Amino acid sequence: MTRTALVVGATGIQGSEISAKLAADGWTVHGLARTPQDQPGVTPVATDLLDPASLAQALDGLTPTHVFLTTWLRQDTEAENIRVNGTMVRNLLDALRPAGSVEHVALVTGLKHYLGPFEAYGKGTLPKTPFREDQGRLDVANFYYAQEDEVFAAAERDGFGYSIHRPHTVIGKAVGNTMNMGTTLAVYATICKATGRPFRFPGSQVQWDALTDMTDAGQLADQVIWAATTPEARNEDFNIVNGDVFRWNWMWHRIGDYFGVKVEDFDGTEHPLEDQMQDDAAVWADIARQHGLAERDLTRLASPWHTDADLGRPIEVVTDMSKSRALGFTGYIATDRAFFDLFDRLRADGIIPRN
Repeated sequence: MTRTALVVGATGIQGSEISAKLAADGWTVHGLARTPQDQPGVTPVATDLLDPASLAQALDGLTPTHVFLTTWLRQDTEAENIRVNGTMVRNLLDALRPAGSVEHVALVTGLKHYLGPFEAYGKGTLPKTPFREDQGRLDVANFYYAQEDEVFAAAERDGFGYSIHRPHTVIGKAVGNTMNMGTTLAVYATICKATGRPFRFPGSQVQWDALTDMTDAGQLADQVIWAATTPEARNEDFNIVNGDVFRWNWMWHRIGDYFGVKVEDFDGTEHPLEDQMQDDAAVWADIARQHGLAERDLTRLASPWHTDADLGRPIEVVTDMSKSRALGFTGYIATDRAFFDLFDRLRADGIIPRN
């Protein structure tokens, strides 16, 4: 059976990995983005989800059987997040309706479903960990809920199935991505090594000591594709993490050892990366010049604000995956291995120095 995928946000950490796996599995893959990149096995679709006329023109003649939604636009307020991101999903599904080809829509959101939006992140009354899908929504406005509601409404109207996927912080490669902890830490460690600065944990005592988990982009892609092609997973929501748990007081040393940098003992004082790296643009440009790296613009690689938000949380975050396990999803990767695989890839692609 021929399967045709439309991956929305195909150049991001999540979308690029999903696109690559689909192409490798023999799917016909179209990759939608405002500024598409050259991706093997992926036909680019350039359009703006906020421009219905442009969207209709770009999708004219396409008949995707499966849609993978992995994109969003951050706004100044949650009300604007809801308006803009809900509109993007609605515009896309409206534009696809005339073809009548869609069988499944997979929407990737995240753990802000349980932790709250940026304006109320980790505050108020939160569900107890580990987070489980049956804990439902928080009593607070959240653009993830708006995105879900657009998918639910279109699915009921047009008859396609759906799946919702909630990763924790995603480890993967995407230059220019604004939420990229793995590459941020690789760049930060590289700067520490080049300047002799200690590799200093930027976050909170809770995150240093408590259990946590993360999501490898490949693990996420595997679950998304599994759900899109498994009848038992139709119309379900799933958490998705790597399958292990760890403490940052262990992982920080593992990452420091990989890069050969001196790890400074954490004394309970927060040292946000936004402060530590605020004057590092010129330092990185010099490192990139010396090593002939592919990207000299620090802002296209590092997202200190996002890494600070994750590592500065005052609460434990552990995620349960029993629901998808019970339905047959068995994917697993150790999180230190996920980091190391990313760092190896960044080295091979000339994003960070080879030594």
